[in-house]
Amino acid sequence: MDAIVSSPFARYLVLIFLFAFVVVGSIIVLSYLDRRIAVRGRIKALSGSATVIASQPDLQRRNNGAWATIVERIERAGLNLGDTKADALRERLRAAGFESPLAPRLFNLIRLILVLALPTLFVVISLALGSQISIIRLYVVCSICAVAGVYLPALFVRARADRRREAITNGFPDCLDLMLICVEAGLGLEGALDRVAHEMAVSHPLVAQLLVSANLRLRAGATREEALRRMADDAGIDEIRSFATLLIQSDRLGSSIGNTLRIYASEMRERRRMRAEEKAHRLPVLLSIPLVTCMLPTMIGVLMLPAIIRVLRNLVPAMGG
Repeated sequence: MDAIVSSPFARYLVLIFLFAFVVVGSIIVLSYLDRRIAVRGRIKALSGSATVIASQPDLQRRNNGAWATIVERIERAGLNLGDTKADALRERLRAAGFESPLAPRLFNLIRLILVLALPTLFVVISLALGSQISIIRLYVVCSICAVAGVYLPALFVRARADRRREAITNGFPDCLDLMLICVEAGLGLEGALDRVAHEMAVSHPLVAQLLVSANLRLRAGATREEALRRMADDAGIDEIRSFATLLIQSDRLGSSIGNTLRIYASEMRERRRMRAEEKAHRLPVLLSIPLVTCMLPTMIGVLMLPAIIRVLRNLVPAMGG
């Protein structure tokens, strides 16, 4: 603070940074509130959950149009945002829920922005505080910031993909139970997918989106096998791949889909229960780490300190006498 107060350049720089921070924060908050108000208005105007699911691609197309304009202008300026491993990157982004064709290029653009912005932010903060920056420190810290800018988006995508897989895995047994009820009530597989997607639009929206996509492919003329395999590929979960394979085999062999759904639903519920028990059994191990590192030294000090003081009072004078 003394360096900022004493240096006019630092004061102006801090004021400019605060002004930019407030302006950007206000724009982000206002845009977020505007989107929420628009979404609430659309939800109130719609009558059913099916229309809510159908309105999501419209919002995605609208957002993709704005991002497409930005990407096209950047690439037109001469900066290539392509990737040498575009297929693997597209699969990772699809597993995280980013299904737009522009997602790989936007991912590379965000990486590039972070690689340039984080070292620049470090330099600006150091100059604002008036601290001396050596060449070695500048090189090391800027290299660390650049590496962080490369890997932070990948970590975010991986964490979001894990959360998405967990949400789909936890909600799919309920989906199978509802499909079993629909099939036993006389609906076909296509009708069951459509009905269950409508019913699960609020409780499990990711599962409902998978079912809606599969049903739309069936309506567009795709075979049942192709639609189920595409649904399994979109989910990226081994259990759903096994479920799709099981339905395809039942359809080929002519066996009852109701029995298949009943058996596989019970198996998935059992797996979900086992995963919950596994997490519960891991809690004592995880709790032992803070107990050992924080509480155990304190307890040892409280128990041993009186004895150490008494030994020092009696033993030190005897050794000195």
